[in-house]
Amino acid sequence: MIVFRTLGFLGQLWRINLMSAMEYRVSFISQIAGMILNNAIYFVFWVLFFDRFEAVRGWTLPDMTLLFAVVATSFGLTMMLFGNCAQIARIAAEGGLDAYLSLPRPVLLHVLAAYSSTASLGDLIFGLMWFALGGQFAPAYVARFLLAALLSACVFISALVLINSLVFWLGRFEIVAEQFLNAMVTFSLYPGTRFGAPAAVHPDPGRLDGRVARGTAAELRSENFAVELSGRFGFSVPGAPGLPSRFASL
Repeated sequence: MIVFRTLGFLGQLWRINLMSAMEYRVSFISQIAGMILNNAIYFVFWVLFFDRFEAVRGWTLPDMTLLFAVVATSFGLTMMLFGNCAQIARIAAEGGLDAYLSLPRPVLLHVLAAYSSTASLGDLIFGLMWFALGGQFAPAYVARFLLAALLSACVFISALVLINSLVFWLGRFEIVAEQFLNAMVTFSLYPGTRFGAPAAVHPDPGRLDGRVARGTAAELRSENFAVELSGRFGFSVPGAPGLPSRFASL
């Protein structure tokens, strides 16, 4: 019975938040459209990248599309349903928790659901659109996507609540909490195999057509520099095609 009352309470909060956001229709629509456009422009980087390189450590453009879909959907759910999870540090520092402590509702749940980010609805729509672009609509595939988005949202909420709760021990913590949120979103949008592994370079530095080979990060910097100079100035040095001798040791 308590569970149903709590769910009903959350439903009322979310309805009120949505109605409040829709009071100004132009602003409501423009924020959603702006967020969708912002995410799409950000994804263009990966389109250009994979147009040059077919695969990076097994990751291709369809993989990145699915990753963006999962992250955007989960982040949209997080900030749309529990928008204050990223604001607890500010609310506590400004004494805003007093209003919630005096009410006969679960304090943390009430705080989290008391605010919904309108722009995050654009993230949610963008994530579902990007998933639809993949063209995979098998029930099992859709179920895995929804499960991944739900679990990712739980990770976002849990991590943000934990980091924001440090305000009770460390005092003003809003800036650090905001940077933590930015870091979470940034790193979640990159393949996990992208970090902490040797770089991938083509054996012929003068012809980067997307096929990749293994190499160290130092080799990657040297080879890429060789490509740039050979393309612009036509240098040719044994052992480093296109690289002038004074730079051959880089």
